[in-house]
Amino acid sequence: MDKQLKIPKRILSGLLSSLSAGVVPRVGAPYIAMGRTEEISALADDLDEIAEGGSKTRFIIGKYGSGKSFLIQLLRGYALEKGFVCADCDLSPERRICGKSGTGMATYRELIKNLSTRTNPDGNGMQSLISRWLDNLSSEIAAAGSAPGSPAFEKELSAKVYGVASLMEGQVGGFDFANVLMQYHRAFTEDDDRKKSACLRWLRGEYTTKTEARAALGVGMIIDDENWFDFIKLYAVFVRQIGYTGLLVFIDECVNLYKIVNRVSRESNYEKLLSMYNDSLQGRSPYLGLYFGGTPAFLEDPRRGLYSYEALKSRLSDGRIASMGGYRNLMGPVFRLKRMSDNELLALCHRITELHGLYHGSPCRITEEQILHFLTLCLDRAGSDSMITPREITREYITVLDVMLQHPDKSYEEIVGSAPPDLRNRDQTLAVNGTPSDVDPTLAAGIDVKDFDDI
Repeated sequence: MDKQLKIPKRILSGLLSSLSAGVVPRVGAPYIAMGRTEEISALADDLDEIAEGGSKTRFIIGKYGSGKSFLIQLLRGYALEKGFVCADCDLSPERRICGKSGTGMATYRELIKNLSTRTNPDGNGMQSLISRWLDNLSSEIAAAGSAPGSPAFEKELSAKVYGVASLMEGQVGGFDFANVLMQYHRAFTEDDDRKKSACLRWLRGEYTTKTEARAALGVGMIIDDENWFDFIKLYAVFVRQIGYTGLLVFIDECVNLYKIVNRVSRESNYEKLLSMYNDSLQGRSPYLGLYFGGTPAFLEDPRRGLYSYEALKSRLSDGRIASMGGYRNLMGPVFRLKRMSDNELLALCHRITELHGLYHGSPCRITEEQILHFLTLCLDRAGSDSMITPREITREYITVLDVMLQHPDKSYEEIVGSAPPDLRNRDQTLAVNGTPSDVDPTLAAGIDVKDFDDI
């Protein structure tokens, strides 16, 4: 790591706390991005395609703890830096793609709640996004010579707002969406907080009846379980028109769809997923990227997974050629995460050591040989060649560093155990001195951590 790099204390604290608890850090992910170079490069290419008006859907598949959520958060942070608006949520028994009792709307509301931009990376970005757009329009008009508050100024501002809103009118729900935008603009210029609140409530999907929405705003439609994805598509067009690159939607923990016991309910969710996938691939959702994170069972289980729904299986299953040859297709819709190599895990331990020492203000007492010893102990467990995950490694390693810090009178050997066997007998040789030989301990895909200091 660059010795001159300054990492904010709050980011270090959140990063180490999340990792030690086995939780994916929401901030600071680029600082521990090791390996996954091919995957990150492919996902970064997606952003270029979306920025040009395309759309993309990916299913990121991996075991628990393999790095799915981490990869999603890494891409999210990178996309924010590239000018995208991002929305993310985790599915749960209360949040699904569709369902009774408002479970689909619960997902939509969580996505809108977590709407983020570079200036609002922690979510709750809806109001600031719209207000910033109107502020920028006002500044442009004032710079052109119109006095704020004058009839000419208001007329030009209204014309610019209507120009963006009118682009929405040709799409499903677009007329009411545009109507609400215009009402928010009028409330903004008149400083009417009550009307602005009503508009935001509608945009967040908080009206449960059309009667309530009509009384408050005069619109005849509300966002509900049936149409919420149509409004996600509208948001993608809207954010593009007001100066952002596009919209990325991240939906993690999709294994909760696989866990739905009722077959009809489960297939209804898969049917909605199919509709979203088709819209993306057929160009009906410009400037929109959809990323779903799930386990292999969520994808492949023939009874309850996506493969149980024939229309999805025919679209998502690996091609015969790739299956026979054992090749990875990083350009397809399904993104399978392979196990991190031994040297990539070693590089991760090195990075965590540096971050831990930086946070606590003193170098860690652990030596290079002791790091190798720890990793060898983990990798020599039965089944580790296929089952070991970064989550297990990082949790246990941070525990070792924490215990060594709290007990300076105890040696590493007393805490962990005896010296290891010969480290070089492993199939994948670990570097003994310095950094791992086949892994550059820097961020993959050219992502520079210096760009993320504010995230």
